[in-house]
Amino acid sequence: MILTVHIHFTRAFDIVVPDRIITFPSIPITGYRDLFGNWCSRIVAPKGQLRISADALLNDSGRSDIVAPWAEQHLVQDLPDDTLVFLLGSRYCETDRLSQTAWDLFGTSSTGWGRVQAICDFVHQHVVFGYEHARPTRTAWETFNERIGVCRDFAHLATALCRCMNIPARYCTGYLTDIGTPQPYSSPDFAAWFEAYLDGGWYTFDPRNNVPRIGRVLIARGRDAADVAISNTFGPNTLKGFRVWAEEVSVEAL
Repeated sequence: MILTVHIHFTRAFDIVVPDRIITFPSIPITGYRDLFGNWCSRIVAPKGQLRISADALLNDSGRSDIVAPWAEQHLVQDLPDDTLVFLLGSRYCETDRLSQTAWDLFGTSSTGWGRVQAICDFVHQHVVFGYEHARPTRTAWETFNERIGVCRDFAHLATALCRCMNIPARYCTGYLTDIGTPQPYSSPDFAAWFEAYLDGGWYTFDPRNNVPRIGRVLIARGRDAADVAISNTFGPNTLKGFRVWAEEVSVEAL
């Protein structure tokens, strides 16, 4: 198995208690960096039931996602080399099938931040969220046509539409807390969002929630969900269940 569940290295200085993976029964674990710099773990799962867990504690600034309406879009010829791969189509983001649609929808919108936000607004309004709609094979094109999905589908569609408009966009996965959100609180979970390259930097966008959030904890980045799957298995297996927690802990409680 390949596991991608560790907190991203960009949050390393915030970590108070590292998220060390524990298995029961205990088995060897080795780690490596993938092509996108994400920290991955490798295990050989024994026959029978295996439990995998990890827990961590980290500091958070308490600030919400950055909003930068002044951020401008780059011409393709001015983009840094390492952003170009995030303009291309990928497994779940079919830019070839969505290109004309994207230009029809957003070709007259303002460029830069305004265009990315217009894409997020469209996806947020166009797609109905529901866990019952989850399907691991759904692509951006299918999400556009079916108009249902979970957070990864929202992220895939917005990512693909941005790429069609010549804006580099990369898929992100991580933990999303309920800090700063109104009741009733949703259950903490793994979440998907994306980052767009504007004005010389990468900015976070979340078409599923479509509002800045507090306590977003990045795990991994890639072209789409195929690059950052929480787990990849090579052999027959059955997932019997999983639980995710992402909760605020006050300094006084430590």
